Amino acid sequence: MAMKLDDAAMKDFTAEIAEWIEAFDQIVAADSGQGAEVLEALRKRASESGVAAAGTLTTPYCNTILTRNEVPYPGDRSLERRVEALLRWNAMAMVHKQNKQDAGIGGHISTYSSLATLLEVGFNHFFHGSYGEQPGDFIYFQGHASPGVYARAFLEGRFDESRLKNFRHELRGEPGLSSYPHPWLMPDFWNFPTVSMGIGPLNAIYQARFMRYLENRKLIEKTDRKVWAFIGDGETDEVDTLGAISLGAREKLDNLIFVVNCNLQRLDGPVRGNKRIIDELEGVFRGAGWNVIKVIWGSDWDALFAADKSGLLLKRMDECVDGDFQTFKAKDGAYLRKEFFGKYPELLELVKDYTDEQLGLLHRGGHDPAKVYNAYKQAVEHKGGPTVILAKTVKGYGLGSAQARNATHSEKKLADDALAAFVKRFDIPIPEQAAKDGAFYRPEQSSPEIAYMQARRKELGGYLPVRQTPKLSLRAPEFKAPSLEFFKAWTDGSKGRTISTTMGFVNLLNALMKDPAVGKWVVPIVPDEGRTFGLESSIRQVGIYAPEGQKYSPHDADMLLYYREDKDGQILEEGITEAGSMASFTAAGTAYSNYGVPSIPFYMYYSMFGFQRIGDMVWAFADSRGKGFLMGGTAGRTTMLGEGLQHQDGHSIVLASTVPTCRTYDPAFVYELAVVVQDGIKRMYEGGEDAFYYITMYNEDYVQIPMPEGVAEGVVKGMYKIKPALKGEAALQLFGSGPILNEVLKAQEILSEKYKIEADVWSVTSYVEVRREALSVERWNRLHPAEAEKKSYLETLMDGTKGPIIAASDYMRSVPDSLAPWLDSRLVSLGTDGFGRSDNREHLRTHFEVSAAAIVGATLSRLVREGSFKAKDAQKAMKELGLNSEAKDPARA
Repeated sequence: MAMKLDDAAMKDFTAEIAEWIEAFDQIVAADSGQGAEVLEALRKRASESGVAAAGTLTTPYCNTILTRNEVPYPGDRSLERRVEALLRWNAMAMVHKQNKQDAGIGGHISTYSSLATLLEVGFNHFFHGSYGEQPGDFIYFQGHASPGVYARAFLEGRFDESRLKNFRHELRGEPGLSSYPHPWLMPDFWNFPTVSMGIGPLNAIYQARFMRYLENRKLIEKTDRKVWAFIGDGETDEVDTLGAISLGAREKLDNLIFVVNCNLQRLDGPVRGNKRIIDELEGVFRGAGWNVIKVIWGSDWDALFAADKSGLLLKRMDECVDGDFQTFKAKDGAYLRKEFFGKYPELLELVKDYTDEQLGLLHRGGHDPAKVYNAYKQAVEHKGGPTVILAKTVKGYGLGSAQARNATHSEKKLADDALAAFVKRFDIPIPEQAAKDGAFYRPEQSSPEIAYMQARRKELGGYLPVRQTPKLSLRAPEFKAPSLEFFKAWTDGSKGRTISTTMGFVNLLNALMKDPAVGKWVVPIVPDEGRTFGLESSIRQVGIYAPEGQKYSPHDADMLLYYREDKDGQILEEGITEAGSMASFTAAGTAYSNYGVPSIPFYMYYSMFGFQRIGDMVWAFADSRGKGFLMGGTAGRTTMLGEGLQHQDGHSIVLASTVPTCRTYDPAFVYELAVVVQDGIKRMYEGGEDAFYYITMYNEDYVQIPMPEGVAEGVVKGMYKIKPALKGEAALQLFGSGPILNEVLKAQEILSEKYKIEADVWSVTSYVEVRREALSVERWNRLHPAEAEKKSYLETLMDGTKGPIIAASDYMRSVPDSLAPWLDSRLVSLGTDGFGRSDNREHLRTHFEVSAAAIVGATLSRLVREGSFKAKDAQKAMKELGLNSEAKDPARA
């Protein structure tokens, strides 16, 4: 128990503490770095002495960079202020005009109004369009601020006025502007889709890491290129935003800078009304090892802080929560004087010479170019880890009565008096009526403002954002996809050995990585299941990427296939994170545009944990025009025995089919998989097609048959006849895919041998692709009624065939059902609707009614309905086949 000091001793102790503080202040004044070293040494000594030194992850509620440590602002403040005013006006006018003329069309003006200074300091002094011949910085823009980015492109002359008039009008016969950053819709402008909250920050982290990966593998040159991510403070509630920040510190990504726009408001109200979001984020990021820079107060607060010798001003700030700060900005200077300064007489004395108007105009740090510049400068110069800048701003800054109010996010247009006030405040030289109409304003290109803008961008290497879309890679102009002959070892079958399609793929992947033409571009990505997928040999062959190399000796170092990490390792082993792995897939799959590198990502994962877990990111990947292969391992609801409900996948194909650029395949044999991979590489990287592939892989071992003659085209198109009727003419058609094709082939034999019914068997490698082609032909016929009807691929294949069609897969019945419109009433679908179970494949397939016996039973039942088989014989067959007619429906079991 600590001894209580008497008054005299306490007085001496207090004086001693003051001397320590004075000595420390002298050290800091001479060299702040030495001050940090002294502090760290004292903490270490306290720990060694058994003294529990209270640590903190937050610092006082003021700017991180002290005024005395700031450097002068290098730009022309007057011209930059003028440019920013014009940007604010045109961004606001764009949304206002559109909603005035087309009510409800939407758009946002408040986010950019809070973000404008943060962006402009970057555009004028930090955002590089290029580094010599190398690509420039990557910027993940806050999605709701898109009008401001469009306004800048307008002032730069990249857009004409008609583009701004067509904001959110993309179907009017002339070029428009998409609502948010969408590379699919504006392929020469936007790089990254960011408006779906959390996706931008997560992708930015893995983009920065992938940049280092490419550098360490010597696939691109090292530059000072940065990845900037502009994030809303409300966006940090999204798990994806903060979920991977430890990676940034762990891998020392000093090429990564987060700028959190702390306007203290989310969509409907305060982010943390009863707390301070800046304190919270400081603790989170500092705890994760990031360099944190707070930009809270503008330069006009400096004199007040300097005059306050007692620290009472900072104490008063620490007493306030964000709900208070929001109210202070929503009200006027008189309110601020009374409610903030008025709590303590000393603070009222501090501002006695300030008018209410001056108090109302005191800036937050995010609106002060000098404060922002110094933060950015320290961020780009920081080494050894990522930086986050927490910049305090006002949502709706400059929008009059809308400023800092809960409803400001939903403001789409301003009243006439608010427009007049805006024009006056920012000195926009347009007539009153034009202001009310929201007229755009752009000075002549020769004006000082525009000339300054252009000069700054030229100095920094060109315009941003801009997206390059080279057909051929900048770094692989002679890129050629391997021919199908390259895959002969897989198209020739397994020579009687039983292997899974997963193992066949892994062997194929190893061969691709060894290929001198394309091997170095292959990027294997796996969450934490490398050994499950059989990647031991790959790990030994090319290594797992580790930016610091392998600093330990693995326990299996004496084995041939030991666990190898390397600085230039090729495999990205992400740990247990499908979202992080998908972010790496996105960085690699868009590298052809961002870096001029044709990297070919193969992301292998449990198919159950793919689209349903990271579907939003897959959609954004498609928006980004990403390329690559999603390999859904341990696929199917009955093929992955033992694992049960949460692991068995029967629906990923359904989810994949919703993504327009995703070519989805469910191969039964390795040769089918090989044909699809070869076709994919050729289409995406040689032909430049904006597509990506989802391919299922199964863990069931069976003999891989050689590829029949002439079926490669059918494999790619999605369907072909794999085995005609065994004895004579077919009376019906059997469709199969994945390992269930083997059950279909067994059913063909049972029908022929036991019931004297002949059937053709078709391998449907892609119900999705067959349906898409049929829909395309159907649309053409609908729009060309005066011309002869075309036939779809499916209709052509089925032309002349007889009997019902029984289709079975390891997926939901809606997968084969998707072909029903083109098959009249012939189709009977069997699938795995319902929750999975833990058991072996025999029992699972019996339960879900996709076994060979179930396929035979379904066939006989349908033939009874068509009058070509006797009902009593069918009922007898059901018993012989071991089918329980009264079993509970597996879709609801």
